[in-house]
Amino acid sequence: MKIHKRTRPTSYGMSMFLSTLVLVFLTAPTFFALADGPFIAPLAVPIKILIVPGHDNEVWGAEYNGMKEADMTLALGDDILNNLKNNPRFKIYITRDAIGYTKDFASYFASGMEAITTFKNEAQKLMQKKIKIGTFKRKSNGISHSSVKTPVALRLYGINKWADENKIDAIIHIHFNDDGRRNKSKPGPYKGFSVYMPDSQLPNSKTTRPLAIDIFNGLEKKYTDSTYLKSNGGVVTDQKLIAMGANATLLPSVRSVLVEYGFIYEDKFSTIPKRDSTFATMAEVTTNAIIDYFYPKTY
Repeated sequence: MKIHKRTRPTSYGMSMFLSTLVLVFLTAPTFFALADGPFIAPLAVPIKILIVPGHDNEVWGAEYNGMKEADMTLALGDDILNNLKNNPRFKIYITRDAIGYTKDFASYFASGMEAITTFKNEAQKLMQKKIKIGTFKRKSNGISHSSVKTPVALRLYGINKWADENKIDAIIHIHFNDDGRRNKSKPGPYKGFSVYMPDSQLPNSKTTRPLAIDIFNGLEKKYTDSTYLKSNGGVVTDQKLIAMGANATLLPSVRSVLVEYGFIYEDKFSTIPKRDSTFATMAEVTTNAIIDYFYPKTY
């Protein structure tokens, strides 16, 4: 449960408070606290949001009846981008566009892969030390994910490194799910969305938790959460997904949420008009959750 915390004006400062109230409300994120430990949203404006449409033109993820997951994640990512880009309280970045990786990321990957590799290796070594001395415990949430090849893994670690360096406030990873059925030309038995957040032992878990819950609650009002047994019933924590900040590669200030917005074979994704309508609604829900998290309403 969120507890909104507002500063009360002093008696002699009431007039100044009233004169600046509107400006503060429009430009500054609200202070708020959680039951499991207080934290303060970053005061720097604009809030920096990074949208990561899952996969790319080379490794496009799931595919069903000619639909590629990478194309779907980009379409939804663009909708979220367009919803937020004209809001002066936010600065929005995206890793891909219709051509490929955006200029910032294409350049970062091309020139910085050696540094990214070092970043990954050092983080893994440090994590192994923590595991060895017992300050970090490996555990599984019971959900298996497809392993990624080294170039893909390095790009994901590169995104984490870039986010840390550029003081990103929140990362939204966009994906669609699939299952291991044999006949990939037919729809599978599952449906629904899943929301992932970092494991409680990772540095960015506490700050991410309320954002992940806000996104989950918003989607749940419109859609069914995953009927795949192991991911049903709420936000899923994960310590192995690179996107979540595996090996503590994301700073506490970098919230990271991964959303699987549904199974790729679901009827609502089956035609272009259905996809466009569904993506517009999903983007609106995600956008509202982001805004409500950084600028919570008071009632």
